[in-house]
Amino acid sequence: MVALVQASTALPIMLFSLVSGALADNFDRRRIMLVAQSFMLGVSALMTVFAYLGLITPWLLLAFTFLLGCGTALNNPSWQASVGDLVPRDDVAGAVALNSMGFNITRSVGPAIGGMIVAAAGAAAAFAVNTMSYFAIIFALARWRPSIAPSTLPRETLGRAIGAGLRYVAMSPNIGKVVFRGFFFGLAASAVLALLPFVARDLVGGGPLVYGVMLGSFGVGAIGGALLSGRMREVLSSEGVARWAFLGFAVSAGIIGFSNNVWSTNAALLISGACWVLALSLFNMTVQLSTPRWVVGRAMSLSQTMTFAGIAGGSWMWGLAAEQYGADNALFASGVLMLLGAALGLRFALPEFTSLNLDPLNRFSEPLLRLDLQPRSGPIVIMIDYNIAEEDVPAFLAAMAERRRIRIRDGAGQWALMRDLENPEIWTESYHTPTWVEYVRHNQRRTQADAEVSDRIRSLHRGPADPRVHRMIERQTIPPQAITAHKTQMEMH
Repeated sequence: MVALVQASTALPIMLFSLVSGALADNFDRRRIMLVAQSFMLGVSALMTVFAYLGLITPWLLLAFTFLLGCGTALNNPSWQASVGDLVPRDDVAGAVALNSMGFNITRSVGPAIGGMIVAAAGAAAAFAVNTMSYFAIIFALARWRPSIAPSTLPRETLGRAIGAGLRYVAMSPNIGKVVFRGFFFGLAASAVLALLPFVARDLVGGGPLVYGVMLGSFGVGAIGGALLSGRMREVLSSEGVARWAFLGFAVSAGIIGFSNNVWSTNAALLISGACWVLALSLFNMTVQLSTPRWVVGRAMSLSQTMTFAGIAGGSWMWGLAAEQYGADNALFASGVLMLLGAALGLRFALPEFTSLNLDPLNRFSEPLLRLDLQPRSGPIVIMIDYNIAEEDVPAFLAAMAERRRIRIRDGAGQWALMRDLENPEIWTESYHTPTWVEYVRHNQRRTQADAEVSDRIRSLHRGPADPRVHRMIERQTIPPQAITAHKTQMEMH
């Protein structure tokens, strides 16, 4: 039941973050955060009333915790994506580390304050102070006026926006590695925080004060990890930092599991706190720096979904393991799993931070059309003719393989590459988009980094003019007999 507290916080983030990410990329992030913070304020106020009246039960507490997790799920993608709105791209890594440090300062100070309030005035008073804390965040968000670039296109529908986010991550191998490693880290690392109450009570023989001090040690270690992250990234690769985080957490989990001394346990928690923020901030930075702004909320939300899926599943799993085999053995098993997570880096190494320019390419100009199309008109078929010399075919095919990934990543479907049988030097690239507005959106998503592939393909083209682009709308013809048969069926019904 105690382990389920962490699971009930992480589960909504796992379930709803992808929807929240789609909202973050299509609506005003400031307003989304205001709604989320106001919702959590209301839940906290209700929890305070129930605690004051003595109506709190374990399952009701889990329900309130789940609702607070829902507010967090709505808030987090907009909050994380806003980091890139506040600072230049070169400062994103430092801003993410600073954001993690601020969060973990509260992790170290909050338990101590909460423990003192509970000791002096009871749990209801602690819940009341927590309720009041939301007003500061709401006030800051209400005063913030970010500059938002206007969009010339209509918003994507929620389903299409979620699909675009999933497709982008699926066609971005570097982000896929981060998502996988984040899930594995959350699965293994969740044991420490989920079982910490049992460590405080059963392994070191303490009470609420000892538990608060242990949470504080974890938070202080996390602050140290945030301070060290910049220096470690200077001397180690991204995978090197991740590997040390996995190994450090494995060692600390083993010490916590076998220690019955409060001092050695707190020392190990300093290590685990540092490794926690080193790993999670590294995953965050990598996704932020590997994703253009149009999809960053969805990419961040998917990364967080998988990390918190690991945390939610791990919390439940380690709780069951602790019931069956004891908290010490469960922590030792989580350390072994962390060692496996470090070894996975040999196969799924995290990508290095690069200087990719993911700003919009802005080369596309919407063509003048002689047909009167509506934004929803479609399907649209695009065919591009290239003239490629025989000796350039291998280089052309390699470039087109990368072009295929970019096309599909940015929303194209049914991509194909064809060669003319009568004129073998003519190659035709084709793809579909469901509507005209999706074709325009597809082209506006191209980044400066994608221009390298486009320029390479253009340089291989040997024709007297630029590659010929055919933009067509697909139409189906129905024979008269089919129309008559359809009318007859309708009359019979």
